[in-house]
Amino acid sequence: MAADGSLKAQVITDAAVHPVKEGATARVKISVVTTGSGPLDEPVTVDYTTEGDGGTATSGEDYRPVEGSVTFPAGTASGASRTVEVVTARGGGAEPAETVPLPLTVSGAKAPAETPQVVIDAHGLPYLDPELPVQRRVKDLLSRMSLEEKAGQMTQAERNALTAPGDIADYNLGSLLSGGGSVPTPNTPAAWARMVDAFQLRAQAARFQIPLVYGVDAVHGHNNVVGTTVMPHNIGLGATRDPRLAEKTGAVTAAEVRATGVPWDFAPCVCVSRDERWGRAYESFGEDPALVTAMETVIKGMQGAPGGKDLDRRDKVLTTAKHFVGDGGTEYGSSATGGYTIDQGVTKVTREELEKVHLAPFQEAVDRGVGTVMPSFSSLDILGDGQAPLKMHADGAMINGVLKDRMRFEGFVISDWQAIDQIPGDYPSDVRTSVNAGVDMIMVPTAYKDFHTTLVDEVKAGRISRARIDDAVSRILTAKFRLGLFEHPYADTTNLGRIGSAEHRAVAREAAAKSQVLLKNDGGVLPLKPSQKVYVAGSNADDLGNQTGGWTITWQGSSGRHTDGTTILEGMRKAAPDSAITYSKDASVPTDGYDAGVVVVGETPYAEGVGDVGNGHDLRLSEADQAAVDRVCGAMECAVLIVSGRPQLIGDRLGDIDALVASWLPGTEGDGVADVLYGKRAFTGQLPVTWPKSEAQLPINVGDAAYDPQYPYGWGLTTAARAPGEDGAKRLEELTAEARALRKAGRGDFVKGWGLVTAARLLVQDRIGQKITPAVAKPFAEADHLLLGGDVVGALRKLTAAYRAAE
Repeated sequence: MAADGSLKAQVITDAAVHPVKEGATARVKISVVTTGSGPLDEPVTVDYTTEGDGGTATSGEDYRPVEGSVTFPAGTASGASRTVEVVTARGGGAEPAETVPLPLTVSGAKAPAETPQVVIDAHGLPYLDPELPVQRRVKDLLSRMSLEEKAGQMTQAERNALTAPGDIADYNLGSLLSGGGSVPTPNTPAAWARMVDAFQLRAQAARFQIPLVYGVDAVHGHNNVVGTTVMPHNIGLGATRDPRLAEKTGAVTAAEVRATGVPWDFAPCVCVSRDERWGRAYESFGEDPALVTAMETVIKGMQGAPGGKDLDRRDKVLTTAKHFVGDGGTEYGSSATGGYTIDQGVTKVTREELEKVHLAPFQEAVDRGVGTVMPSFSSLDILGDGQAPLKMHADGAMINGVLKDRMRFEGFVISDWQAIDQIPGDYPSDVRTSVNAGVDMIMVPTAYKDFHTTLVDEVKAGRISRARIDDAVSRILTAKFRLGLFEHPYADTTNLGRIGSAEHRAVAREAAAKSQVLLKNDGGVLPLKPSQKVYVAGSNADDLGNQTGGWTITWQGSSGRHTDGTTILEGMRKAAPDSAITYSKDASVPTDGYDAGVVVVGETPYAEGVGDVGNGHDLRLSEADQAAVDRVCGAMECAVLIVSGRPQLIGDRLGDIDALVASWLPGTEGDGVADVLYGKRAFTGQLPVTWPKSEAQLPINVGDAAYDPQYPYGWGLTTAARAPGEDGAKRLEELTAEARALRKAGRGDFVKGWGLVTAARLLVQDRIGQKITPAVAKPFAEADHLLLGGDVVGALRKLTAAYRAAE
């Protein structure tokens, strides 16, 4: 036989694992393929037998032994196949799964990389009965598992870290994940479904065939996959102030994620962003815990009913509230990770601030039935308690004490990416500290073998109790049963055709439109008229990658066209097809003869600490963007759109800008931005964070004692028609009287109350104009906070104070 390196043919099998029900016949397809797909130059012989070593099934009792040979003559077409049948025996008792290896000896071609094996499915055991209550199924399965199998369930590996696919069964891995940008080739929805199914098939070779729960960071749509519907990032959703819309975006995301075979989403981020220098600021719904809490309707959209009864639907996923707790409050300069300045740093708060600002959204998430919680990379320093800052993954008082005991969280806790390695001490100490603190599954994500061995050793040494292991594994198994994975481990591809569909993109388009915040509109420049001749410029007018931001296709995102969607410029041309629209990215084309200019500027993509201010980033426009603003706004009436994950410092140019829009990161549907630019929808968005005048002001947030922003939290003009010439003071009195009457009548009509406050807010903004002083800004911002907390009368009282303080 020729040496392997010279062989032009290879023998392959249709799968490495062939599960069959007891008594059924397994069919293993053996094929031969050639380099260049030509016919075989020489014959290929494959000898097979079931009588090798290594299987757990008993020959003659569990299956009928088989051995033989197949020959592919010279001239056989590439891709030709033969089938070997293995007949299993029907017994009478309940059993776990048993394996029958089928070793292949190949002559004339390269042998398969792995020995195929037939798996006789587990059967007759109580945990396999879908009619039994979940708790009973969990108890039964847990009672049968070894310590090593339990340790495997607590292990999550990155898919690219697998040294061999068979490790999924050999280590009884509980979960795999795709980190940001960890994708199959090609990166299509169908390829994702095939990939996840292939991993799930491997889990079927384990004794109890416990399915994997595969996880991804689908933080604004199924954002790792080309062709999906990419929503605005959370900061834009916070700007919509529309909880029902947030729920709809969650439902679309869940349907697209589950269609690719992925049942678990590491979202939503319920952090409260308190400093715009943070590279994850755009992952937050805003700076106000009341706003974050209101937008957690996204959990219902993604996961369904709080009790988990909807999790087995083909359009729902397990959700993750992250990052517990205080990741949005880290102090600038406190990070010890690489060049990060704020991400993964230390949150220094009083216990009162911890409860009101950072813990409140997690209580809401638990009440909504969130399936998993992810601790933060950051450390917590509670002022006045006499304790040093503690890494959250080591904080048993918060994870066990507050989250699981006080909040009554019943799901499981998943660590962040390699986060336990940041706990001081050696690796065994990291493992026992995090597990004893209440972390149930560890996102290893690469050294899964070391973690598995270390966890088992720590338990055997008595440093982690078996009761703690049983608690963790019970929580994980409960989620898997509720997801229906034991009955349906593979992708239900029914919804693959809906991924990126017009129906889904319509939701994203609405979200993009409602996320646009009109900060200034002198002279009524916006909305544009379709008949106007418009000059468009700026780095973000025609760049889908900049528009979608980080966590899109890759972890950090990238500029350029990397998925399907519509840029803002393309959306404008579709909205006004008969308009003369000229585009010059750098505004180098002559500017004479235009009715209006639109300059779309802002940030390029980043994620997490890579995007921290001071780590190669700042809050100022690039020189090219500044020049484009100056050229266009110096030549004509102009509207400036800022596409960014956080406010940009624009005050020095504000006088020359007629209209200013905070566009945030609107996702793939630039049509939604065009909808408000051309008046197909009115501007209705409100600031989810305070817009600062300078970096020196940061952190600046609603409720601060000293509060002097460029634009206050909650600010947002509208282009909706309103009755002119109203007596503002009198109207505010009338609105307040209506609110008091509602309260006195005991009517919990929040929609009505919201309408009253919105009417009042618009009146106040009309009076303020662009003369925003501290005396105006502070009560104005606090009004929105009170409204979100349900205090309509209090909100109107604050708006009245802002009105009176206006010059």
